[in-house]
Amino acid sequence: MKRLILILVLALGVFFSSSAQKIPTAEELAKKNIEEMDKRLKLTPTQKGVIYNYAFDMAKEQLSLYKKQQAGSSKPEDETRIYRLQNEMNSNIKTVLKGDQVDEFNKLIEERLSGVDPAKKKKKLKKGEEEEKVVGIEGLKSTGNN
Repeated sequence: MKRLILILVLALGVFFSSSAQKIPTAEELAKKNIEEMDKRLKLTPTQKGVIYNYAFDMAKEQLSLYKKQQAGSSKPEDETRIYRLQNEMNSNIKTVLKGDQVDEFNKLIEERLSGVDPAKKKKKLKKGEEEEKVVGIEGLKSTGNN
């Protein structure tokens, strides 16, 4: 009886732990990115379509790198390539945007790089209280994958 319960608990643990780590698809990542940009930049339908294509291509590359890292076959050159592609994507997006949108896009990029969560940013801080910055992988998760 104890063995049966132990096996059941282990099976449930494996089931829930494997389902809790669902990796988003490139489409989901690109869509979330576009939704955030649309909210901040008020994109036109044409801008959304063009930027979606850039974001989708970038998401495919990022997922490819993630899978290589999980398999243990990634190289430092792969990460460098991702950073280069990210910079190219940002430059391409800026060419699609208009005046005020470029300024807001630069702010968005800065917030993503610094790890500041826009939802928490709007909260007024009390005297002597510092703004909490999310760093490391949690900062990346809070901007593109939630």
